[in-house]
Amino acid sequence: MGRILSIDYGQKRVGIAVTDSLQIIASGLTTVHSKDIFVFLEDYLSKEDVETIVVGYPVTLKNEGAQSLRFINPFLKKLEKKFHDINIEIYDERFTSKLAKIAMIEGGMKKKNRQNKALTDKIAATIILQSYMEFKKNKFR
Repeated sequence: MGRILSIDYGQKRVGIAVTDSLQIIASGLTTVHSKDIFVFLEDYLSKEDVETIVVGYPVTLKNEGAQSLRFINPFLKKLEKKFHDINIEIYDERFTSKLAKIAMIEGGMKKKNRQNKALTDKIAATIILQSYMEFKKNKFR
């Protein structure tokens, strides 16, 4: 069984999270600059067995695509073309950045550390991945 990797794609930074090889635990992996994401993925995927990449897909409360889709859709097309042998799925990322901030506060993180946007993006990717895993588990019950 391969890992599941999730991506919280942003114009400047990309938060990345990954499961263990048994797909039980979601953990934040890193944050990379958007321009470096494909170099990072090529390197990571050459070393690790990843069966699915989940990309956070921004949707408004009215279930319409958010404005940031103009950056994410071209990224998705390139991702699918470059890694056509890996299952790529989109998953609703509504409120993940807000949930990441709440998790940092509840975890007792100091205000200065909570202002680290790279950390917020990594935690948001972890929330996307955990939510996707729960959805998948409940779907097959």
